[in-house]
Amino acid sequence: MKTELIKFAGDVPGNEIELRVLRFSGSDEQAASAYLQSSLHGGELPGQAALHFLVPMLQKAADEGRIKGNITLVPQANPVASNQWQAYQHQGRFDTFSAVNFNRAFPLLPDFDTSDLPQPDAPEALIKRLKAALLRLALPHDIVLDLHCDDESENYLYIAEDFVEDMKDLAVALNCTAILAWDTTADAAFEEACAHPVLQIPADKRNMKRRAVTTVEFRGLSDVYAEQGAEDAAGLYKFLVHRGVVEDASVQLNLDYQGLVTPLTHVEMIRAPQGGMVFFHVKPGDVVSEGAKLATIVTLPGNPEGDIVLTAPQAGRILTRRSLRYLRRGDDVLKLLGDKPSAVIKRAGALEA
Repeated sequence: MKTELIKFAGDVPGNEIELRVLRFSGSDEQAASAYLQSSLHGGELPGQAALHFLVPMLQKAADEGRIKGNITLVPQANPVASNQWQAYQHQGRFDTFSAVNFNRAFPLLPDFDTSDLPQPDAPEALIKRLKAALLRLALPHDIVLDLHCDDESENYLYIAEDFVEDMKDLAVALNCTAILAWDTTADAAFEEACAHPVLQIPADKRNMKRRAVTTVEFRGLSDVYAEQGAEDAAGLYKFLVHRGVVEDASVQLNLDYQGLVTPLTHVEMIRAPQGGMVFFHVKPGDVVSEGAKLATIVTLPGNPEGDIVLTAPQAGRILTRRSLRYLRRGDDVLKLLGDKPSAVIKRAGALEA
C-alpha cells in the first residue's frame, strides 16, 4: 500500500489541510478498479470504520499478490468537515461559510476529462479545490463507493436507475434492505457527479456490469462499533472479490437480492407540521399499514390536546428516523418506502438538505 498526502492551502494564511489517499496497485490492467471514500460529512463514521477494517484485508491480499485492479481509498474525504465544531458539538454536514451541504454542488462533467478542474493550489475556495480533488481521484475508476450513514437507519443504497439491476450484488454484499433509485437529484451530489459521465455514454455502449457508482448508507450516526465495522469491511471485500478487483477463491456472493427497490418518487418523507418533543411508535425495519401511527409530536407538554399524531400516508417499510427527539417545524421525522408514488409534492432535488 502506498500513502499519498495531498496538501491544500487554506483560504487565509496560516491554515492548510491534507487529504490522505491510500493506494493498492493491481496486477491486471483488464481488471475493474475501485475507489472508496468515507466521511464526506465529517462526523459520519460507520463508513470510516469499515475502511479501517478493510485496509488490513486488502494489505494481506496485496502481500499475497491477489490485488487485480487498482484500488484507491480515502478514509477521511473531508478534513474541513472533520474540523467543524461549535460549542462542543460536531457540525460536519454543512460548510459553515456557505451553509451548503458538503455533498452538493460537485461539478457535473460531460466526460471523464478532469483537466479543467481546479488544482489544489488554484486561486479558488478551499472546498471547491477539495471537491475537484475528490472527483479527480474517483473518476478514473470503474467502481465508486461513497460511504455515508443516515440518522437512525437500516443499510441502504442510492443508485441511479440505469445502474440498479447490475448493482444488486453490492446490496447483497452489504446486507442492504433497500435501494433508492434516482433518475436525477438536481443537487449534484458526489455520486451524481461520478455517475454523470457514465450516463452521457450511449446506453448500448456502456458496460454497466463493470461499473458501480453509489452512495452507501451504513445505518445510523451512532452505529460505530468494531464488530459492525469489521462486518461492513467483510461485505465491501466480498463485493470487490465478486467484481474481480481482488482475487479470493474462498469468497462467494449470493446474488439473490431480497430487498426493496424504491424510486425516490415512492419515498414518503414524513415531516413535522409543528415543533416539539417526538415519541416514535415505529423503528427502522418496521412494516406498517396505511394510517398506522408513526410518531407523536408533543407541542404543549402537560396538555395532551396539543399532541399531533403522524400517520402513514400509505403502507410501506420504515427506513430511517431522526435520532434527535426535539424537532422544529418542517424537520424530517422519518422515511417510509411505499409501493406507489407519494401524493405529497416534494421539493426539487435530493430527499433531504
